[in-house]
Amino acid sequence: MSLPLFLTRKYLRTRKDSRFLSVISLITIIGIAIGVAVVIIALTVLDGFENVVSEKITSFNSHVKVTGFGSRNLPSPSMVIPELQEQFQDNFTRIQPYVSKLTIIKSKKMTEGITLTGIEAGNNSELSGFIQTGSFNLQNDSGLPKIILGKTLSEKLLIKVGDTVTIFSLKNDQSPSLENPPVIEQFYVSGIYESGMSEYDDLNAFVSFSTAQKMFGMGDLISGYNIKVKDLSRVKYLAEQLQDFLGYPYYVRTIFQVHQNIFTWIELQKEPIPIILGLIIFVAVFNIVGTLLMIVLERTNSVGILRSLGANRKLIMKTFLLHAMYLILIGVLIGNFLALVLTLLQQKFDIISLPDKIYFVTHVPISIELKNYLLVTTVTIAVSLVASMLPVVIASKIKPISAIRFE
Repeated sequence: MSLPLFLTRKYLRTRKDSRFLSVISLITIIGIAIGVAVVIIALTVLDGFENVVSEKITSFNSHVKVTGFGSRNLPSPSMVIPELQEQFQDNFTRIQPYVSKLTIIKSKKMTEGITLTGIEAGNNSELSGFIQTGSFNLQNDSGLPKIILGKTLSEKLLIKVGDTVTIFSLKNDQSPSLENPPVIEQFYVSGIYESGMSEYDDLNAFVSFSTAQKMFGMGDLISGYNIKVKDLSRVKYLAEQLQDFLGYPYYVRTIFQVHQNIFTWIELQKEPIPIILGLIIFVAVFNIVGTLLMIVLERTNSVGILRSLGANRKLIMKTFLLHAMYLILIGVLIGNFLALVLTLLQQKFDIISLPDKIYFVTHVPISIELKNYLLVTTVTIAVSLVASMLPVVIASKIKPISAIRFE
């Protein structure tokens, strides 16, 4: 064992040679550990929010949304989809046409305004995963056409699976008249979904694609396309290429543009993280500096004796630097372990719940990323070691005669 390492182990113990770390060293380690854990958990939760919200939104709208300028109807998909598949076959995994209009839904006791969307039932497996009661069935068999409602909307309308609702809508996107009367049609509630985002569960209902076209008098026209891409990191580039390819009157937007307010809110939550990380490191630096200065004062006599026996400044600096490194590493490792345990507990048991009307989710989402652990660990260790040089240099400059006389 090298002499600096031996001295470091000796100084980490109390004067009574206890096997436990001294109280001041223990306090320093706890401070660093708590600070590191707090920052890692904050980053983990924010990443979880972004991932969960993105997943929920894309389940309804996919990665790229194509609509018409001024909400105008678009030509038949049979004329467009083959060209898109040929041009972007290696980039798109799904191109789904849809029909969507604002309508009024009425139960026996309540009336609400909603967005009614017609989808191809066999090509929307993501939505089927959110069904809470009933089934994902929009097939137009005998009887009334079927509709799927959000849980929040069904609770407001006081209806359940098996009930009927009435939909009021405009036909041909024109004001009602004797020649163009409004559409009034009954639907059978076949399923109720819950996405965990009240914004969607309260405003969206789904029917079959053909039913919506017929109901709104659109013929072969559609409202737009929901497109999924293979590589989400290229979604902005692909959206620009798609806009250039389709031209007017097509209006292409990424999911991040359609729901810019939500993703901006998430980004704003990340803004204070550097400040929080800086404050945590600031506290850790003061802990380390204060601890080493106290150790230097406590071991002044020992340092004087070592210098009188021939120890040079380099050995003294190395000894106290190893002391600082030991405290920092122990604190950082405990902080990482604490953050991992707490996030795993939340991920498995959903200990902390949230109001979905405010946060878009019903529980605190977790996304454990190695990059967060490496970032916080690296920055904390680097800054703490740099700050440790002050007391280390002070210790190395102690004069032997003055140190031996020091009491």
